Amino acid sequence: MRIGVVEGRTAFLRDGRYADAATVSGGKVLADPTSMYTQWKELNSAYQNAADEEFHDLGEKVLSIPVPSPRQVFAVGANYRLHIEEAGAEPPKRPLIFTKFPSCLTGPTASIEAPSDSIDWEVELVAVIGQHADHVPAGHGWDYVAGLTVGQDITDRVLQFDGSHPQFSLSKSRRTFGPLGPALVTPDEFEDPDDLEIGCALNGETQQASRTSDLIFPVPLLVEYLSSVCTLYPGDLIFTGTPSGVGAFKKPATFLRPGDILTSWVEGIGSLTNTVTEAPPSTGTAIPAPVGSWSGVND
Repeated sequence: MRIGVVEGRTAFLRDGRYADAATVSGGKVLADPTSMYTQWKELNSAYQNAADEEFHDLGEKVLSIPVPSPRQVFAVGANYRLHIEEAGAEPPKRPLIFTKFPSCLTGPTASIEAPSDSIDWEVELVAVIGQHADHVPAGHGWDYVAGLTVGQDITDRVLQFDGSHPQFSLSKSRRTFGPLGPALVTPDEFEDPDDLEIGCALNGETQQASRTSDLIFPVPLLVEYLSSVCTLYPGDLIFTGTPSGVGAFKKPATFLRPGDILTSWVEGIGSLTNTVTEAPPSTGTAIPAPVGSWSGVND
């Protein structure tokens, strides 16, 4: 099942076309995307029974963020083996967890606001939790995943390492720093959901290219680990980590600039296309957020 959000309503996606879920189901499925997890069986039934003639071209309509109001957004650092190698670091013994604040999330074609010259890209596979989860063993991890989508963990490297303690969550949660989409795709749609091509390109030039089989802690292990500490709720997001090829480790370091076009993809899900724009000037003066050039501290 492929689910998107069109004009604020849950939509089924098929071959580049869409069908309004509430209409197709005869009102058995609510249009509100935040309600989809409470009616998953009805949603799946309506999707399977939808006839091809019920799907329409998007035309000028655009897909918006497929998970508009997550309760929690978890993110994982240093979770690809080759990314660890490029950083010159040791593989972690357990997942390195931080959060992206939900206010940073934006749609698959939305602009990314760059407030400084140290804004980096990090394409990620994002798992969306489908049901209440506590103490889930890894062997059942996929059972608790509603679907997968594509995310960008955009990062302000200067803000990330400002001061004596890293600011992972804040530096990755500026406005527009969480592009997400274009669709929510259920795990059964993939031949192997643990081995998907992932990558991103800057102005048409590939920067990151890997497979999710390079994850140190794959999705089921992340569900187990997180649910052993926190209660997971339907609609929660897990940004699973980024592969090698981030701008900070280029020689020379390369960052996003206004006018750049960042394209991000995961096999079987689709792609994000985000244009970088200049951020509005900050009006804060008491404790201004740091801006400037990145000094070379790794992710």
